[in-house]
Amino acid sequence: MSALLFAGGLVFTIGNVSGTGLGTDAMIGLDPRLGGALSAVVAIGIFLSRRAGVAMDRVVIILGSVMIVLTGYVVITSDPPIGQALRSVVLPSHAEFLVITTLIGGTIGGYIMYAGAHRLLDSGVSGPPYVRDISRAAVGGILLTGLVRVAIFLAVLGVIAGGATLDPANPTASAFQHAAGEFGLRAFGVVLWAASIACVIGAAYTTVTFVTSRTKTSEGTRTVLVVLFIAVSTVIYLAVGTAPAQLLVFAGAFNGLLLPLGIGVLLWVAWQRPDLLRGYRYPRRLLCLGGAAWLLTVYLAVRSIVSLF
Repeated sequence: MSALLFAGGLVFTIGNVSGTGLGTDAMIGLDPRLGGALSAVVAIGIFLSRRAGVAMDRVVIILGSVMIVLTGYVVITSDPPIGQALRSVVLPSHAEFLVITTLIGGTIGGYIMYAGAHRLLDSGVSGPPYVRDISRAAVGGILLTGLVRVAIFLAVLGVIAGGATLDPANPTASAFQHAAGEFGLRAFGVVLWAASIACVIGAAYTTVTFVTSRTKTSEGTRTVLVVLFIAVSTVIYLAVGTAPAQLLVFAGAFNGLLLPLGIGVLLWVAWQRPDLLRGYRYPRRLLCLGGAAWLLTVYLAVRSIVSLF
């Protein structure tokens, strides 16, 4: 699982670097490749500075709030066909399994859920006494992420339904520009850039922790590996030459394919290895629900592999 998560983390870091490029393009009109390279240097600087990292966490929270407000404004002004959208949730005209897998993979696939767990571990939140806190963090995170994704979808849907044509190189940014003008474009660029920078750092750090040991690997060695990981990901991004938007889609799809393995291992531990959980036993209803979710991810992965490759 660590080997595949390392591969998934590499893909996602490349995608996140491309996301910073999209952000600088929307923010100041900078070429995405140059913007991605400069942003990677900034990400390394933030990672090496503990004070800058704490500040970045706070900035991302503030900008996330701005994103929610801005998206809500675009939803209201674009007036999307909400009734039609709700009907298609229940009775879609057709199902694109690769799209579904990409969305799930981009939300909880690959390194993302492990990054959240690692942040809790680093802050000392672990063990059965913290089950309620851990559950609250997990549920709150997925609900907020789902809310933002639905809001952005409705915002873009409203813009398209109004007859606008989106720029394929940066479709979401152009949707915000159509709905909120130049301010919407620049504000979206700032938020996307900051979020992507945070994800570059989070993906690289989490990926390295999966292939190193807390007890055998020194902090200095881990720091060097994280910096090298970001640098290599950036070089690959510059060498691939694929449009950033396509890289982000590929990253989400690839990490969606890793879901069955990750969930399967965790379910096996929950069912068979309570000794690894300090004797804690999960409620059987949650284990059964997890098993059903695992079967669904297997089905989606199998249906998506042909479409992806």
